[in-house]
Amino acid sequence: MDSSGTGASRSRFKKSHNDNPSIIINDHDGNRGREDRNTSSSNRKRLKVNDSSLSKDSPIFKAFNIFREELDNRNNRYERIVKISRDITIESKRIIFLLQRVTGLEESEKVFAEAKDKILDLNRTKFLELAHELHGQDPYQFVRAYSPGLQEYIEAVTFYHYLHSEELIGLERIQADLIYLVKAQDAPGLSSDLEQTLGTNSSECLSVKTLAIESNTSAESGEKNTTDQNDASATNENAVSETITVFVPVPPSEYLLGIGDFTGELMRMAINSVGAGDLEKPSVVSNMMRLIHDAFTTFAHPPRELYQKIRVLRQSLQKVETACYTLKVRGSEIPKHMLADVFSISAPCAADSYNEEISDVYD
Repeated sequence: MDSSGTGASRSRFKKSHNDNPSIIINDHDGNRGREDRNTSSSNRKRLKVNDSSLSKDSPIFKAFNIFREELDNRNNRYERIVKISRDITIESKRIIFLLQRVTGLEESEKVFAEAKDKILDLNRTKFLELAHELHGQDPYQFVRAYSPGLQEYIEAVTFYHYLHSEELIGLERIQADLIYLVKAQDAPGLSSDLEQTLGTNSSECLSVKTLAIESNTSAESGEKNTTDQNDASATNENAVSETITVFVPVPPSEYLLGIGDFTGELMRMAINSVGAGDLEKPSVVSNMMRLIHDAFTTFAHPPRELYQKIRVLRQSLQKVETACYTLKVRGSEIPKHMLADVFSISAPCAADSYNEEISDVYD
């Protein structure tokens, strides 16, 4: 009897287990959990009904649609800024390669004029487009997107000003060149008829470069009176009031990183000048590089990127100093056309030993 009863209970368990794959749990009274299974199934049906009742007009759907659009727009904007930054990097490198040709050229003014035109063209096209993308946005959310292009641009502009006037351009001047006045209706996008005036006020570092606004009014010669002048001034005031300011922020950290890259170009120029026969240029360049190096080493705990720039700057400075030393000691023994080869061979070894001695200062 017991064995038959046990077999019947097992058959009932198998049947119930096959009918419903859910786990049967006994409560404290020894009753099986059929009511719990029925309750859970009713809950699942209720959840399905509630899910089907949610429509696109629900506040939850609307909120998540807004979040999705914001994230998509931000990601798309980030990708566009990255593309603009790549274009700026390419054009800035071309400007730097052009300026490296100044060494040893008698007609350097043509190279300076061409480099200036390229810089101004880069300001009025790519950087203006970047300023439109950053308008109304938090620039520090996108600074990593345009940081490479901005650093390369700072390097090119700094190199140009140093070769042209032998001075180090400041952060205020670079920021002033990236501020624009545009039409209010053209702020969300770009307009092909916007033309940037190339003149800047040298007495004011923070002068704003404006974009010319075309005027449809025409004046006949000899027929202007006081009323016409008042109307023209009122028209100009209305036009100015309809303009807004867009700009590309230049953080101080990006400026320092760009100056760090600029010292590498100074080192190349010093070595190339020796090959071109200018034996005084390395000493002048070494003085500028030493000033920048001393300023950078005042940072007790520099960021990782700046720390890498300081190490490269130290190597470049040691290479130029070795060139100056070789010119003073062995300049009369080695022909001028062989000095550049001697510098390129001996300077890296001296720079490595120099870095090993003082690397503990930063590590």
